[in-house]
Amino acid sequence: MYESYEELMERKLEQVNQKRDRRQGSIIFDAIAPNAAETAIFYADLKMLENRTYGDSATEQDLTRRCMERGVFRKEGTKATFLGKFIDRNERACNVPIGMRFNLEELNYIVIEKTAVEGEYILECETVGETGNQYLGDLIPITYLEGLAKGELIELLTEGEDEETDESLRKRYYSSFNTDTFGGNIEDYKVKVMALKGVGGVKVTPVWNGGGTVKLTIVDGNFNAPIEGEIAKIQQVIDPQKRGLGYGIAPIGHKVTVEPAKEVQCYIEMTLLLKDGTNKTKVTEEITNSIEDYFSNLRKQWADMEYLTVRISYLEARALDAEGVIDVQYTKINDRAQNYILEYNEIPFLGSVVTE
Repeated sequence: MYESYEELMERKLEQVNQKRDRRQGSIIFDAIAPNAAETAIFYADLKMLENRTYGDSATEQDLTRRCMERGVFRKEGTKATFLGKFIDRNERACNVPIGMRFNLEELNYIVIEKTAVEGEYILECETVGETGNQYLGDLIPITYLEGLAKGELIELLTEGEDEETDESLRKRYYSSFNTDTFGGNIEDYKVKVMALKGVGGVKVTPVWNGGGTVKLTIVDGNFNAPIEGEIAKIQQVIDPQKRGLGYGIAPIGHKVTVEPAKEVQCYIEMTLLLKDGTNKTKVTEEITNSIEDYFSNLRKQWADMEYLTVRISYLEARALDAEGVIDVQYTKINDRAQNYILEYNEIPFLGSVVTE
């Protein structure tokens, strides 16, 4: 259907009287060529339009518009918020105006709210996404404030998240066709909770504490355990006060408890056989980075798996991929030489890698 310029020229010239001069540079050839070139461009545009139309090949804004037809909306990026503390030259609490801006490293922050504690404020990173989660420490005021001696970010309140990826949005789009959601069944909870900002995965436990109770275990958009402030916001949206009165998105009579997934540290030990001249420190660093990537991928699968398993064979395979490693033996996870099976509500994090 989508012919190239050469194919179009060949077809057009075949329809010209054979007795005519059809060679390149002839009047007939030169008359046909511009039309063939424009037609080839038109066909290419048609192919691009086709790819932009369907859910399996559309990207970015085109995918966003396609998903909107199913009531599936791309999650926008969010900004991190922090608790900031300010003191004056006498080391007493110092008040700062709402809207005042500060700098820390390459990021800027703005004061958005005063807390109940004197001299403590909530600040929002001006940069959207995960980048804003990086720093705690001393703030530099962008504009001078009389009496201010020190400002400091002391606690991350809500994590910033990047805009939802095409892959994640496409997965939710397909899910809207493949699941039957109705009236607070498990799939209904999954679809509605996954549409909330700050949620990267959810597991639904029905009747966990008697009739009418529902537990939602959640990981955030970065596949970590959500911090307390994020859990409180999600609880407020779903079932305020856990009373089942229907003021949130949960049906009347459903007493919903929202909890974070539990982070479990995994400590890895392994014995390496290295090539002569190999730097053990560099090899250990390379293996650690590779295993970190493995753990990250496991956390992304958490919501779709009943139980996650950290497998020794996967750890050893990644170690063998490191430059200079000949063999791997005696691998242990948390002092045990066997696969580590996590509980239903647990997600793995790498504690350390010790090589011998």
